[in-house]
Amino acid sequence: MFSHVEKNFHRENRTVDIVRRVGVITPGNLRLKGHPVERPVSAFNPSFIIEDGKMVIYARVILGYFTYSSIICEITLPWEEYEELSAKKYEAEIRILPDSKYDMWGAEDPRISVVDGKRFITYCGRTINYFNQSVWVERTLPIVARYDGEWKKVCVFRLPREIRGFLISDKDAFIFKVSDGYKLFHRLHMKDNNFYLVVSDVDKDIATSDDFVEIEVKNPTVVLRKKDFEDKIGWGTPPVKVDDFYVLFLHSVGKEMKKYRIFAVAMDENMEIIGVSPHYIMEPKEIYERYGDRPYAIFPCGAQLVDDRIIISYGAADSVMAFGEVDVNELLSIMKI
Repeated sequence: MFSHVEKNFHRENRTVDIVRRVGVITPGNLRLKGHPVERPVSAFNPSFIIEDGKMVIYARVILGYFTYSSIICEITLPWEEYEELSAKKYEAEIRILPDSKYDMWGAEDPRISVVDGKRFITYCGRTINYFNQSVWVERTLPIVARYDGEWKKVCVFRLPREIRGFLISDKDAFIFKVSDGYKLFHRLHMKDNNFYLVVSDVDKDIATSDDFVEIEVKNPTVVLRKKDFEDKIGWGTPPVKVDDFYVLFLHSVGKEMKKYRIFAVAMDENMEIIGVSPHYIMEPKEIYERYGDRPYAIFPCGAQLVDDRIIISYGAADSVMAFGEVDVNELLSIMKI
């Protein structure tokens, strides 16, 4: 069904937590602009970008629990407030709403990438069939929006037609550009009830397209498998350039306790994995990570290198936006890179 390039990297079922927690932004600290329900019930799984002295955050926001339908909001804060973000109040602007058969029941888990100077958000769209119990195909699909003065949806990704009917959901996605074109990082849940960590080729230029289009990905390739002590693994943050390679943070769900933990991988310029942390580098320990709508969940979506540290944004217990940072040299020493 897929190509395979994965290597058998050693990983142990233990955690050495090296992530310094910085703070959280709670739903109570947000005011939703332009909506009569000003206070969301939940805001989590944030991605972000730091530029021009500002930290711009894109988060999954929920107004109610009946369908758990999500929108994507933007929160902007001065960079100098980063260390004290837990104590501030912020305005959240709605940027991406469900509006098609590909995301009718929600726009989830935004990941922001900057490609050729343009901002892109890849998110998980809950399709029109998400709640249809008679349809177990393509329940979620990756959608890309591009910033051209305002956010505009440009494409939805689908698997090659011959295997499309075996897909239950396609999540944990983001785009990245290498020398030979765009790549889609995504995690597939197939009808064999297995989860596949995949990188696929994209043969269209999504930086210049004007109309919303379906794009069929090419050459979906499995790059890493879960270990025996894991239920599944998934992509977390888009690549962060460090020296002549890239660092990415992934999430894992344990087989026994279903607890989320984070590990790191390094990839070369061709997006092939060249190193993996031998153990998890973060697990739920703070009260806001251990208790919420989904206990013991830490879900990374954003990362950026600042001086000698990588800042990580993540959802904590499906309830709040959380931020932490890891020392680059310490991480690379663990990964032996």
